[in-house]
Amino acid sequence: MQIETEIHFLEELREQNPKAQRMALERYGSYVFAQVARMVPGTENAEEVYQDVFIKVFRNIAMFDEQKSSLRTWISRIAYNEAVDWLRHKRQTVIYFEDWGDKAEELSEAEVEETFGHPNAEMVQLIRAALKYLPPDERAVITMFYYEEMSLKEIAFVTESVPTTVASKLSRTRKKICKIIQMLQS
Repeated sequence: MQIETEIHFLEELREQNPKAQRMALERYGSYVFAQVARMVPGTENAEEVYQDVFIKVFRNIAMFDEQKSSLRTWISRIAYNEAVDWLRHKRQTVIYFEDWGDKAEELSEAEVEETFGHPNAEMVQLIRAALKYLPPDERAVITMFYYEEMSLKEIAFVTESVPTTVASKLSRTRKKICKIIQMLQS
């Protein structure tokens, strides 16, 4: 019965049924807003991007292919792209890995794990502060992995990448966050 209900829900969305659209907002709205708010600074900005996400979802629902991903993951891809586009149009201060030469690469996995393994309240605040200095794509990967608990495969779908590339970017970005935290503490 659940499958029939989902199939009917998708058909109604594809037909632009307002009731199905409201249901989609109820089901996925808080998830999408949280995803966007972790990437885009300021509630008003996050609300603007959130609205753009659902406008795109409803306009492009015919392109959704349930064979490639879940509806939630597909919507996440749209949210990711909208947030990254918004961030690219705003000139945010970001720190690129190359800014340190190879110093960030020199961090061991043990040092990184010390930061991310079981962070205390102070470290969580430092990690949040460090996220603001990351380029949009790196911020998104960290957000999806840690906050949304998405798998590497799901993140790869959202970012139009492959899981091994996502794993590599995640490792490099974790090291970068550790260096940013060291910078913030000094």
